[in-house]
Amino acid sequence: MTNTHEKWETVAGFAEKCSWRAGKYLAELMRSDSFRDRERVFAAFDDGIPAGFCTLTEKDELAPKYPYTPFIGFVFVDEARRGRRLSGKMIKKVLEYAKSIGHRKVYVMSGEKGLYEKFGFIPMGEHETVYGNTEQLFVKGL
Repeated sequence: MTNTHEKWETVAGFAEKCSWRAGKYLAELMRSDSFRDRERVFAAFDDGIPAGFCTLTEKDELAPKYPYTPFIGFVFVDEARRGRRLSGKMIKKVLEYAKSIGHRKVYVMSGEKGLYEKFGFIPMGEHETVYGNTEQLFVKGL
């Protein structure tokens, strides 16, 4: 979705109030119109209520010296709605969209072990983040 989507503010409000501290930052980005033309916010709904979100952006927390793009980021599913494969469904939609706009690969930065491998991502090793620490970089061909 983009900022013209009818549920944009609903998802921003959900992100702002979710249990994950990064949700507040995503809400700020959404409300400040920080997404570029082909960047998107994806959301999962359960009975019309936001249940999760993620993004596709040109850059994420990877240090600028690395040439990789685009990135899946902000992957979150509400605790009460976990176990329904919502993360996988959102990631599948992100991958379809990325391919439709011409990308051949998609990347994810994460400290999680075993999560993204389930979706076919391959670890590329530890890489420096914009925060000065390192996290695992994953890649998936489209």
